[in-house]
Formats: sequence, C-alpha cells, structure tokens
Amino acid sequence: MAVIKHKQQRVGVFIDTQNLYHSAKNLYKSKVNFGAIMEEAVAGRALIRAVAYVITTESGEERGFFDALEKLGIETKTKDLQIFYGGAKKADWDVGLAVDAIKLAPKLDAVIIASGDGDFIPLVEYLRTNQGCQVEVVTFGKSASQKLKETADSFTDLCENPQKFLIGYGMKRHKKHAHGNGPAA
Repeated sequence: MAVIKHKQQRVGVFIDTQNLYHSAKNLYKSKVNFGAIMEEAVAGRALIRAVAYVITTESGEERGFFDALEKLGIETKTKDLQIFYGGAKKADWDVGLAVDAIKLAPKLDAVIIASGDGDFIPLVEYLRTNQGCQVEVVTFGKSASQKLKETADSFTDLCENPQKFLIGYGMKRHKKHAHGNGPAA
C-alpha cells in the first residue's frame, strides 16, 4: 500500500548516520549522498526538523562532514566514540534517536527513519499506534531488517538507485570498466 505524501504534511527526518555509512561502505565501497536522501525522504513536504546522529573521534576528522550536514539543514547530535579496555569500540545512538522521535512526534504527521536497524521496530510500532504518525523508513534494503521494512508504513530502498544516493558511485564503476577489470593476460 502506498502512503499519501502531500506538501502540507509536517515531517521529521531522523538519520542513523553510522548505519547508512556502514551500509554504503560495505555494499558499494562508497559514501552516502545525504542531500539526495533528504530530498527523497522529504519529497516536497514541510520539513520541521532533520537530525543526524553522529560519532566524534579523537582526531576530529569528521568536522568537515558535520559542517556539510548542517549546510543541508540537518542538525547534528554528536557522541564520542567509546573505546573499551581491550580495544572494543562502541558508538550507538539508537536510544537518543528514539527519544527524539517520540518527543517530536506530536508536532509531526510523518516520521522518517533513515536506518535499516531492526532495533527501531518498537519505535515504529509506537509512533504509528500511540502517536498516529505515518512512519517511513529510508535505507539500503540489502542491509536492512526485513521486519523493519514490513512494519513501516513505507519503505524506500536506496539500493534501487545507488547512483542517486551514493557519492561518485557510477563514476567509480565506469572508470573500473574503462580500464579493465583485472591484470592483462
């Protein structure tokens, strides 16, 4: 069933940056075009708020990325990367994203979650049932939870048009084919 999207709808976009980053890197060896994702997700509707949940590292190399997100009108919420004894690393914004979506839901008609993480299924169910929001999921389908896809009111699969949603993806493939795929015989 297709959802209705009209320009008076108030939308909020909640971006699980790590999830999209790792999906793009693992599936396509590319970087995410967040501008194209925002355009697709908002679809000409009234954007109330867009928030990207991001991780900071000690080196601070991600500052340029954060600035680029802000230029797109996306607020960034940062959390430090946790490094545990033994070298294990953890960077998780799931609870923060869920709490923000619940807090903002009364001001929104549609909540857009840019993530394929199945941990968001209870959030989707809560927003639909208790807040009356239309909940849309936008992510790379090949790495997304099947149950999350089924639970959302709509699912946009970024894998259907990777050239649009990845930076330089089509150009990398073209160069690879232009120069051959392997060593010369």
